[in-house]
Amino acid sequence: MKSLIALCALLPALAFQAQAHNLTVDQPLPNISVSDKGELVLQGDDIVYQPWQSKQLTGKVRVIQAIAGRSSAKALNAPMIEAIKAANLPHDQYQTTTIINQDDAIWGTGSFVKSSAEDSKKEFSWSSIVLDANGQVRSRWALEEESSAIIVLDKTGKVVFVKDGQLSDSDIQQVMSKIQSLL
Repeated sequence: MKSLIALCALLPALAFQAQAHNLTVDQPLPNISVSDKGELVLQGDDIVYQPWQSKQLTGKVRVIQAIAGRSSAKALNAPMIEAIKAANLPHDQYQTTTIINQDDAIWGTGSFVKSSAEDSKKEFSWSSIVLDANGQVRSRWALEEESSAIIVLDKTGKVVFVKDGQLSDSDIQQVMSKIQSLL
């Protein structure tokens, strides 16, 4: 009887861990705005920041990579990003949006996270990069700390795939297949 009670006490925690985020397939993302930093925009050789809103994510098929401002989080789904680069997807129909949680950086590295985001924007000018200084996106979408989430949206902004944490090879194939079918 004690073990049954212990198991029942663990079930809610296990269910929460299996899907910590609050994103639902076939539904739009919960709306969020980022105004402390925000989207990086190139103006000549300079980077400026403008407010960003999740409701802007329509009109193209998108992969959102929401990552903690840590090298370890970036590395979690680097193979997914490499698969996207290798696919040479059409910029008029597809866009990657990287949302970097600067609040979830190793203490003392916030300025490095910011300069790294700016360097990435200069290198990949067609990509959308959002610097979230206060971790509002992670909080609103209930994403894991110190992690990387991959979210695929169709052209209307509905979620067609979501996984918080490292994608397996099978997950990457599934994402690439979904992207191709939506283009």
